[in-house]
Amino acid sequence: MTPDPIAFSIAGFDIRWYGILIATGMMLAMLVIYKRAPRHGIDPDKMIDLCLITIPVAVVGTRLYYVFSNWDYYQGDFMKIIDMRAGGLAIHGGLITGVLTALILARIWHIRPLNLLDLGMPAVALAQSIGRWGNYFNQEAYGTPTDLPWAIDIDGTMVHPTFLYESIWCFMLFLLLSYLDRHRRFEGQIFLLYGILYSFERFFVEWLRTDSLMIGPFKTAQLVSCIIFVTFSAAYWLMKRKAGRNADLHFHIK
Repeated sequence: MTPDPIAFSIAGFDIRWYGILIATGMMLAMLVIYKRAPRHGIDPDKMIDLCLITIPVAVVGTRLYYVFSNWDYYQGDFMKIIDMRAGGLAIHGGLITGVLTALILARIWHIRPLNLLDLGMPAVALAQSIGRWGNYFNQEAYGTPTDLPWAIDIDGTMVHPTFLYESIWCFMLFLLLSYLDRHRRFEGQIFLLYGILYSFERFFVEWLRTDSLMIGPFKTAQLVSCIIFVTFSAAYWLMKRKAGRNADLHFHIK
């Protein structure tokens, strides 16, 4: 059965499940960040301010990334560009603009930047997990035909529910990063692990997608995922090694 993308209408204005689910994911992410902020030595109320600034910027980033990647379709039609209710967001655009905004605010507010990013990334994974279900109601972000028992019907063809694969992965990532954050060995560890593990999943799931953004013959998300995976893995190795040397030095000094 094809899901109805419209949850309800108010005075003739349709409220879509896509927007409801994305908004729900963001609200829960804000709650998680607020609750976990004291563990990072950060004022929770300050994190509300950060979210109220960062989330709108990230949403604009997801849209602009998608629009510029499909410029032939959107060029010259401003109403199409700003109409996000029917879909058309690219998570990499939101991640890039969101992280940059958080880093700028960290500098202004004198918060250690990597500590702030470690705080935020588990919540980002949770928001992604919930928001991905908006793709289901919009009947988008699905994969190639398959006869697997969990396939979904798109226009009479049974296909991979790639949105579901990413939703499950991101929820597991939220649980894992939340646990590891209580035992992190160096600042930046959770942020880097998010980049490594999300990029690993996105690269392989993107193989199944049929609606990917493209750069020539290559899928944009796969190229970006490769870059993030390699650079973040190298940074993780270097920072872990440095943290180990500092721990050894502290032990010998004692």
